[in-house]
Amino acid sequence: MNNKKPGKNDIAWETLFQRYSILDIIAKQGYFEIEATQINEERESRLMAKFDHSVNLPNIFKDNNLSILPISRSKYIIGCFDAYLNVKYSTDIEPIDIEFPSYIESIDYTHLYSESSAISCAFNTGIINDLLGEETSFTLSGRMSSGCFDFTIKNHLNNQIYPISVINSQCEIDAGFESENYLILIEAKKYQTDDFIIRQLYYPYRLWSQKITKKVIPILMTYSNDIFSFFIYEFKNEFDYNSIRLIEQKNYIIAPEEITQQDVSDIFETITLISEPSKPFPQANNFERVIDLLSLLVERDLTRDEITENYQFDQRQTGYYTNAGQYLGLVEKYKAVGTGDITFRLTQEAREILSKRQKHKYLSLIRKILERQVFNTVFQLNLSRGKMPSQEEICEIILSSRAELSKQTPGRRQSTVRNWIYWIFKQIQD
Repeated sequence: MNNKKPGKNDIAWETLFQRYSILDIIAKQGYFEIEATQINEERESRLMAKFDHSVNLPNIFKDNNLSILPISRSKYIIGCFDAYLNVKYSTDIEPIDIEFPSYIESIDYTHLYSESSAISCAFNTGIINDLLGEETSFTLSGRMSSGCFDFTIKNHLNNQIYPISVINSQCEIDAGFESENYLILIEAKKYQTDDFIIRQLYYPYRLWSQKITKKVIPILMTYSNDIFSFFIYEFKNEFDYNSIRLIEQKNYIIAPEEITQQDVSDIFETITLISEPSKPFPQANNFERVIDLLSLLVERDLTRDEITENYQFDQRQTGYYTNAGQYLGLVEKYKAVGTGDITFRLTQEAREILSKRQKHKYLSLIRKILERQVFNTVFQLNLSRGKMPSQEEICEIILSSRAELSKQTPGRRQSTVRNWIYWIFKQIQD
């Protein structure tokens, strides 16, 4: 059983599952169809049925290996469907360097904190043309009717195949680009992702495959830590939802500026240590994901539930990564007026850092890490020895700085220290 604290979606779906005996019906016939009006009895269906990543699914879905798909504008189907695709970022792919056109003043490529701004920048710098190998035109975006089509989907527990009919469901295309021979459809995320719901590519793919004669190419784009990553897919069988296959991954970076050993050395030598904050010592191993969280907060403040329900964080990770942001003095939390919801926003210092050019942004983040005694000490030992201190030694360093921690806690925190220090060294390019 999933033991996370129930969120609003969890509570609402628990009620609906009991009211309509959903699990019993799925056990008998393999699926359950539910009307939007039935979902709306507890909470708006637009908030209750859109789960971009498997981690966003409510407890009762996770506990019973279920997922949900729209089949019309007012109806959904629930079953043990193999609805998500894992995403694995290749570490062997070097980003292709792209020059930013000198005549463009209306795009700030150092400040791309929305999907639309990232897509616009990718198109106007020639990344999309390079990706496709042909001149492209920006032709599609926004919500539209999916049209009518049939497909099959696999039960991921027993591989049984289910037929599904879609009748004018709503689908959304972040961007479509057409060339002489192709139409590419892009689903964009402004953060790294572990998986995504295939529907976001499949429904637009089926719609436009029926409308035009050109080959339709579905693509997932993520923009994270200043890297554009494109995952180019194909559906081997257009009638089979699960026939999606990765063809290629390509990465791009705009006007990169090299961070040198001297740059980091200059920061380290001029650090003024800051006393340990009262915030919990961080337990957030992936510093790239810390940056993703900061980037999400640029456009607007987010509640705890919004982070958990809409982005690549489960409830525990939301706690870990918001705590990490607070520990570094880059995120603060408050209670929203009216609702009392715990809400997170960037500090003014964080906004100033994120508005900097790429190199200076990352150097500022490195400074924020090394201002903390534990990280500074471990970094210094790594420099002097040429290797990372042992886990036991890092635990002792943590305990010497945070005496209030139990002896078991540093063992769970030392991996964060190691990974953040590794992240610093990863930024050095000479």
